[in-house]
Amino acid sequence: MADKLGIVAGGGELPRLLVEACRRRGREVFVLALEGAADPQALAGVPHAWCRIGAAATALSLLRRNEVTEIVLAGTVRRPSLAALRPDWRAARLFARIGFAALGDNGLLSAVVGELEGEGFRVVGAQELLEAAEMPQGPLGALLPDQEAEADIARGLSLARALGALDIGQAVVVQQGLLLGVEAIEGTDALLRRCGALKREGPGGVLVKVEKPGQEARADRPTIGPRTVLLAAEAGLRGIAVEAGRTLVLSREEVRKTADRAGLFVVGIPSPGSGRRRPSCPRATSRRGGPRSGGEGSK
Repeated sequence: MADKLGIVAGGGELPRLLVEACRRRGREVFVLALEGAADPQALAGVPHAWCRIGAAATALSLLRRNEVTEIVLAGTVRRPSLAALRPDWRAARLFARIGFAALGDNGLLSAVVGELEGEGFRVVGAQELLEAAEMPQGPLGALLPDQEAEADIARGLSLARALGALDIGQAVVVQQGLLLGVEAIEGTDALLRRCGALKREGPGGVLVKVEKPGQEARADRPTIGPRTVLLAAEAGLRGIAVEAGRTLVLSREEVRKTADRAGLFVVGIPSPGSGRRRPSCPRATSRRGGPRSGGEGSK
């Protein structure tokens, strides 16, 4: 029998999808729900307990009391200030050692993963637990970027990787070569809402989201889902480009259908050093001014 899984749950769809995956497999699960982040609806009928983010000693005690051996960190958490965090003695000891204020999100999460492993837990990535969760290479739906969108993707990749190297964010929005916005502490959803008011006339922009250099693969993986597509459409974008094999796609079939209905492309691009070229596909104009492939694309 598989070890009991502990889901440290923030916001968004991912904790719910992990709970559903465990139910399908008959795997025991306990959810440690983070106050102010986790969705109560995702906890219905699941053994769980609430814990504030700064209460590390309580969190460890709850995980041990519920006989958890494997842990997955799942969902979005807005990083509070140190004063708002109110760390207990266990969290304060960690922050004093790593320098809380000096670390970006990836640095902090890497330290948390190391701390959990030091306490004897095995930390796993969400991609190890979800079927077909990672973005494939190529189009996810029926649409493909045209040459102008390809140029925006290339510029967005350069900017997003520079941003990630500073451990600031994972995503940027580029329109006609112009940088409309970068992801910082607010997250991708807020970035898309902000960029809707900044869009220019003409073909819409592109959301480009990539893994940070040295990203801790078991935490804070680049993630998109149906809500990402809806917000991109509301912002007037015409597409989303993410790294194939390094980005989680939540409810992939729903993402594909939502993108096709909205007239957006969603495409997986090769990671640096993958040695693979993006496949060429026939193109025709879509209703948003971008090209349409001859078939439905990968699902």
